[in-house]
Amino acid sequence: MTDRTNDLPTIEHLIRDDGPDAARRVLHWYDLMCPFCYVGQQRNTIFEAHGFEVIELPFQAHPEIPLGGRQAGGRSDALVARIEAEAKVAGLPLAWPARLPNTRTALAAAEWVRRHAPGSFPPFQKALFAAHFALGQDLGDRDVIDRYASAAGIDIAAMHAALADGSAYALVDQSEALARRLGVQGTPAWLVAGHLIPGLYPLGQFETLLRSLAA
Repeated sequence: MTDRTNDLPTIEHLIRDDGPDAARRVLHWYDLMCPFCYVGQQRNTIFEAHGFEVIELPFQAHPEIPLGGRQAGGRSDALVARIEAEAKVAGLPLAWPARLPNTRTALAAAEWVRRHAPGSFPPFQKALFAAHFALGQDLGDRDVIDRYASAAGIDIAAMHAALADGSAYALVDQSEALARRLGVQGTPAWLVAGHLIPGLYPLGQFETLLRSLAA
């Protein structure tokens, strides 16, 4: 395996850039198996409607999940009811998966696509979210990842090469290191105008907060 990680461009510019567009930039850390992030897709559309640019960055919320995944544990009724209600408002189908995947490879593939084929990233990320939360498919399965990558027009051979040589995984490491330096402890998390928004605020509260930041 060839180590190309030292040749990777970093993402430090995302927080060092103090140009005129910096105040309208939102950094959003997500995990593909996080139900709050699934609903958080709708929050991103609110940011964009207010003229913000949302940059999606990977953060594996549960690295302790083994590579083969594990059975989903019990979920509190209050949590389930809240997320189901939020998903309904957002127009997102939700079928709770029976198993939880290790998402490291899916996140690495998605971040490689965001960096190297940015036009394909939005449909690819959206399809991976739906694969887990609407279709119950295993995001730890390379065939599942490849299927949606192919549908998004991604160069599968190049993506495989980046996964094989470790450079795609190094992109996730970069994103997580930056997140932790900025105080991110879980997903979802948004950094906007120097303010960290940890977790999925209720929709009304989120819109109120966003209006104040936009002003």
